[in-house]
Amino acid sequence: MFKKTQKKQGTELNSVTKAQNFKKYFRKYWQFYLLLLIPVLYYIIFRYIPMAGNIIAFRRYRAGGSLFGDKWSGLKYFKQFIGDRTFWRAFRNTLVLNISYLVVRFPLTLIFALLLNEIKALWWKKFVQTVSYLPHFISMVIVTGMIRELVSTSGPLNQLIAHFGGEKVSFIAFPQYFNPIFVISGVWQALGWGTILYLAAIAGINPSLYEAAEVDGANHFQRVWHVTIPCILPTITTLLILDIGGLVGSGGAFEKVFLLYNPMTYETADIISTFVFRMGLGSGNYSYATAVGLFEALLNLFLLTMANKISKKVSGTGLW
Repeated sequence: MFKKTQKKQGTELNSVTKAQNFKKYFRKYWQFYLLLLIPVLYYIIFRYIPMAGNIIAFRRYRAGGSLFGDKWSGLKYFKQFIGDRTFWRAFRNTLVLNISYLVVRFPLTLIFALLLNEIKALWWKKFVQTVSYLPHFISMVIVTGMIRELVSTSGPLNQLIAHFGGEKVSFIAFPQYFNPIFVISGVWQALGWGTILYLAAIAGINPSLYEAAEVDGANHFQRVWHVTIPCILPTITTLLILDIGGLVGSGGAFEKVFLLYNPMTYETADIISTFVFRMGLGSGNYSYATAVGLFEALLNLFLLTMANKISKKVSGTGLW
């Protein structure tokens, strides 16, 4: 009884101490807490409050009517898109594009980060980093415009094909070319920017580990394989989990797909987010589009949770 009372008093004392420390730090660093208020308000206003609109996935919504719909419809719209072949085509295309992009970009980003880390000349390393980072900051509208010009029938790619005796191809008009265009341009945009977290993790590795490996007779490649990669494995795992969690989502793909695709390439280019856009804002089927969007979000949440559990069992690291 005495031990329980003592433990309870210790817990209460600890809580009081934490509260006092928080007040102390808040008074001292209130400017930083004020800055924190900005992203918190952003997420509340633009992320959490709009979630209430998901109710129209279960209610019939008409423009000009009640904000939350005017008639309960249950699972009508979910049954409707499950039986819609156009939705399953968009679902398939989303998986194909995202998996293709992940399989190509993820290892290339890691390899590029390892190569950047090996550059000894600081000026050259900064130059390469700057050049590789720049595409990330170019507007998606400009990027898609550059892609269209590059692959057009009068563009440099077709000029090169014609120079070697080939026939010009309107790449943007054929569905079989959309996936390569999407993946290659995506790698060009994200390769340099994706190395930032890897380089930060590599910079935190204790140099004595490399020295010990060198004393043991490890060559350069072996030091990278047995020291660098194991030390940044938690970072690799975290980024992989986040990527897997977005396999069914659009991420930043919506803008690029929307600006590049056309009715002739719907077969391979139409993804869930563009399908939702056409069904909602294009056709006015807001409840139907909301049901598809809610299904996409729940599926992404499931994938993220499963990827995190598997990662914790295999590597012992996860997001939570």
